[in-house]
Amino acid sequence: MSLWNDFNDAQSNSNVIPKGTLAKVRLTLRPGGYDDPSQGWTGGYAKRGNTGSVYLDAEYTVLEGPYAKRKIWSLIGLYSPKGPDWANMGRSLVRGILNSSRGISDKDNSPEAQARRRINGFADLDGLEFVARIDIGQDTNGEDKNEIKSAVMPDHRDYAQVMGHVAAPGMAPQMQPSAFSPQHQSPVPSAPAHGHPAPQPQPQQAPAQKAPTAPGFSGRPSWAE
Repeated sequence: MSLWNDFNDAQSNSNVIPKGTLAKVRLTLRPGGYDDPSQGWTGGYAKRGNTGSVYLDAEYTVLEGPYAKRKIWSLIGLYSPKGPDWANMGRSLVRGILNSSRGISDKDNSPEAQARRRINGFADLDGLEFVARIDIGQDTNGEDKNEIKSAVMPDHRDYAQVMGHVAAPGMAPQMQPSAFSPQHQSPVPSAPAHGHPAPQPQPQQAPAQKAPTAPGFSGRPSWAE
């Protein structure tokens, strides 16, 4: 038994989620109060830093798994006076979030997929749920902290499991029906007895599904495409 005054054998309490962990998260944009209608930055979502950089202040909440309810704070770059790299990284991340949240393959360049990668404004991003790959960066004090720099696409082998349900440790994952799992097939009727014809199953009419409506295209700034 450990001595009450000797804490050398106490376990350290690290709050950092391991690098590379996949988790289903919800994105919440913390308003920054900065607008620039010429860039399409409206609604008070963007934030302008002291250096002149503009970004989205993102909060990600882990929804399931061993790190459920944990929060990760990270920035999505929109503009930097140092050059376009930060903004390009931000655009790449948003594309990945849209792909992951809306179930679009990154290789899909069909008109429907392109329409679903467009947004009308930052409000369309607020509240999206997707599969994130958790990374580790450093804060202003040089301490490790979690960041999210990329999203996991639907064609990743673990996407359907993480997006649908994360099993508890020691339990087999339960796959929920989705666009990525085969549909349940109707059982084949058994062979008829005594030569009588087997009853034929009555066809069931699937409920009409409403086709998704693509966001409007007029007046959209280049950063939103």
